[in-house]
Formats: sequence, C-alpha cells, structure tokens
Amino acid sequence: MTQPPRPDERRSPNPGPKAAARNRAALIAAAREIYAEHGLGAPLSAIARRAGVGQGVLYRHFPDRAAVAAAVLEENVREVEQAAAAEGATFEDALGVLSWHLTESSAFISLLHADEAHRRAGTSETRGYARALSERVERALRGRLRPGHRLAAADDLMLAVAMVSGAVTGPTREEREDRVRAAWRLLAVEVGPVRPFAR
Repeated sequence: MTQPPRPDERRSPNPGPKAAARNRAALIAAAREIYAEHGLGAPLSAIARRAGVGQGVLYRHFPDRAAVAAAVLEENVREVEQAAAAEGATFEDALGVLSWHLTESSAFISLLHADEAHRRAGTSETRGYARALSERVERALRGRLRPGHRLAAADDLMLAVAMVSGAVTGPTREEREDRVRAAWRLLAVEVGPVRPFAR
C-alpha cells in the first residue's frame, strides 16, 4: 500500500499556462537573437537551446520554421506599434524602435519590402501576410508623424524606410546601427534612440 506523500515531499503545482507563455516568449526572443547571428537558416535546435527549453517545447508552440519566423516578425511589428502608441511617444521614438529591429532582423527588412515581395514569386498567402504586417508598421509610424514632416507625403514614409533598410549591412550590430543612423542622417530625418521597445 502506498503512503500519501508527506507535505515536504509534494510536487510543486504545474505552472500550466504561465509556463507556456514564458516558454513562448523565451523562444521568440531566442529566435530573434539566433536569426540575427546566423540568418533564417539557423537550426531550430539552436533556438530551443538558447531559450533553455527542449525541442519538443519548441514544436508545441511552432510546428515548423515558418511559424517561428512569423512569430518573430509579428512580435517586431507589435513592438513598433507599442512604441508608437506609448504615452508621450514621438515619431522619432517609434522610428528608433523600428531602426533597432532593422539592425536585428534581415527577415524584418524583407517584410518592409512587401511591395517588392508582392511582385516576386511566392504564395498569395505569404504575400498577403507580409503586406498586412508592413501596412501595420506604416499605420503605427504615420500615427506619430507630424503634419508637414518631410516624410508626410503618401509614399515617402515607407520609401524612406525601404531605403534605410537597404543600407543596414555589417557583420556586427554596432556597424549595422552606425549604418542605419547614417542613412537617416542622409535623408535629413531625425531618429530617436536605436533600442528595443521598453515595456
């Protein structure tokens, strides 16, 4: 006959949904870092290791490589939206967060070239998804754009973003940040601190 466990032997309660949410957030953060270091072809096992979880946990949240990339892109866009919506935020603040994402993610750069991607081969679902995310970025930035700003004309804002994103090159994050700042400077556009959105 088995004895019930003594109070000091009982298992801690299953953290359930809280652990799942933490694991998902850790996987997205790890994927962003791994993709910045090794590109979109990096092994999923490296993402799981960086997040401190097993591959089974990764696959419970993301069935394939495309789902991981989509989650990272969605999070990038959400952070730009949050930066633009934050109380007291300026266009320059939101542009600084966008610029940080440009220095971190080649996939994010591709997303912001949705018009170009639309003309290229690819599934209509992929093109539609990229276009929708790109439009969200534009709406967020336009919400903070002052009347009369040099990028206020219809196509100027996202054209400038595309031009700056094309300049974001370099093997280190510091070099990419220097390039993004120099590109905005050449366009005579002021940008806030190049950093992630601080919640």
